[in-house]
Amino acid sequence: MASLRCFLRSGKNAVAALQRSGFHSSAPAAVQVTVRDALNQAMDEELERDERVFLLGEEVAQYDGAYKVSRGLWKKYGDQRIIDTPISEMGFTGIAVGAAMAGLRPILEFMTFNFSMQAIDQVINSAAKTCYMSAGRQSVPIVFRGPNGSSAGVAAQHSQCFAAWYAHCPGLKVVSPYSSEDARGLLKAAIRDDNPVVFLENELLYGVPFEMSEETQSKDFVVPIGKAKIERQGTHVTLVSHSRCVGHCLDAAAVLAKEGIECEVINMRTIRPMDTDTIEASVMKTNHLVTVEGGWPQFGVGAEICAQIMEGAAFNYLDAPVTRVTGVDIPMPYAKILEDNSMPQIKDIIFSIKKTLNV
Repeated sequence: MASLRCFLRSGKNAVAALQRSGFHSSAPAAVQVTVRDALNQAMDEELERDERVFLLGEEVAQYDGAYKVSRGLWKKYGDQRIIDTPISEMGFTGIAVGAAMAGLRPILEFMTFNFSMQAIDQVINSAAKTCYMSAGRQSVPIVFRGPNGSSAGVAAQHSQCFAAWYAHCPGLKVVSPYSSEDARGLLKAAIRDDNPVVFLENELLYGVPFEMSEETQSKDFVVPIGKAKIERQGTHVTLVSHSRCVGHCLDAAAVLAKEGIECEVINMRTIRPMDTDTIEASVMKTNHLVTVEGGWPQFGVGAEICAQIMEGAAFNYLDAPVTRVTGVDIPMPYAKILEDNSMPQIKDIIFSIKKTLNV
């Protein structure tokens, strides 16, 4: 009997020790969520949250989307909220912009942003400028979203990055997510914003899984538009990038870390408005800057970052000129080996970093 009491007492003590250690309240493990599913969840939650939100575009409804980003939404919300359109970008973009002016909150999917050229008059002359031309009386809460930049084997007319094109235009907000957290949080913020937002996804990231914490999966989680994220801390050089190239920067940083070079990697998240403060603070710490993007070099995102740094306080902290890593200044070739050599590769980033550091 005494031995039984001793066993029970020791068991109670063990439970008490576990409770004191906080074992019972440890945070749940992060789960893997693909970028495609993160976008789908964000739209689903915002459609449920606000009845003014609706989705339209080519094959977004019955076919579940060309890239399955809108999978299951038509069955859940029906023809009034998830609308298949004819193959007429100028037509359905005009309808969406008009709906936004009338008080609805459309999400418009371009099957690829290359097709947005058919509707650029509606995006810029109608959506972007209306708030200014109405002296602030008329908001245009619309999201233009879809895959942007190079994919694989789709040649010159389907491989452009439109970050610089649309970020050039006042009146638009332009975001470019990298991870599932970015995609989910930024899309929710874009849908809730009263300004027109150009939301540049990447087709090659749709199926890539990223870890997401319980907090980032909350229905209340949003990523503020206009705020960059430091993906990796470093002391020797600042790498600034957006979209898929952020992953290339992280891979290059991992390689260089083995050689004693610590890179600070900044995920821009938003192209316009640009978070210059975060970039400047990093440059003041590392004294070196390399920009990386998939777009063309002339008048690109990297060129704008260079200008902002040169005109600001961080210029006096630079120990070397800013280096840009970009896509090659040609229309995208179709052949795979030429396509690969037309886009920034990890080796190109490493080469530019070592050149900047004079290694």
